[in-house]
Amino acid sequence: MRVFVTGASGHIGSLVTKELVEAGHEVVGLARNEAGTERIAAAGGRPLLGSLDDLGPLVDAATAADGVIHLAFKHDAGFGTNEAVETDLRVVGALGDALAGSGKPFVVTSGTLMAAGKADPATEDLLPEPDPAQPGRVDVEALTLGLAERGVRSSVVRLAPTVHGPTDLHGFVPNLIRFARQAGVAGYVGDGSNRWPAVHNLDAAHQFRLAVEQAPAGAILHATGDEGIRYRDIAAAIGRGLGVPATSIGADEAAEQLGFLGRVVAADNPTSSAKTRELLGWQPTHPGLIEDLDAGFYFERG
Repeated sequence: MRVFVTGASGHIGSLVTKELVEAGHEVVGLARNEAGTERIAAAGGRPLLGSLDDLGPLVDAATAADGVIHLAFKHDAGFGTNEAVETDLRVVGALGDALAGSGKPFVVTSGTLMAAGKADPATEDLLPEPDPAQPGRVDVEALTLGLAERGVRSSVVRLAPTVHGPTDLHGFVPNLIRFARQAGVAGYVGDGSNRWPAVHNLDAAHQFRLAVEQAPAGAILHATGDEGIRYRDIAAAIGRGLGVPATSIGADEAAEQLGFLGRVVAADNPTSSAKTRELLGWQPTHPGLIEDLDAGFYFERG
């Protein structure tokens, strides 16, 4: 299968590319700069230099492919901004139009945080209601799932907020560590009993391959290895790694200490992947988040 992968040079995308190539697939990977093209080539893919703002080459690549995995997202536009989501909607819409009537698989990335506080635990059946005043990934999910009615084998992978592992250089965990190092404490809000799911990046990459190979049209998939770790236990592991105390802080202090993550550290987001495991035969086999934090590599980077 020839698979077009957006975001193929990123933390997860480079691993998805390698996973697909090792399974015998051909990968055409979108990269936005020369460094990205080198990472894609190193993972065994064929680079396509471009951006999410230039839809023509993306549509051409999707049309020529046997399946598409959309991982790219404008993270540098700002966490949760309208620009990032609106770009995502344009890209998914254009690629969906290109694939309509083909029966080809189209796997789109979402996140479990959209389900925070809505179920305990959130399952793959949960469909949060869109907010007309604030576009979000729930709108991207609705657009993706609607493509199943247009002859596309579309599916959504909801990633845990913490996709961790040795190649995680810029995700939530490195940022939490950076903020804790700056503040001299690893903070949690209130009693820290709120729960975060997590997944090892190699397990996530494996799920994306299984999704493009076999997920049925309209499927929602959850990439969570740890269903829900108490946030104070995450803070404690960060504190151990840095040699600083793990301390309860207020919501205002969290916003001050933790930057853009101050808005989400108090989220209660336990998320089940039981139905995904049964549907795809996916089984996480790599270390959990606390084990990765205690391994020490996150803290050796300075």
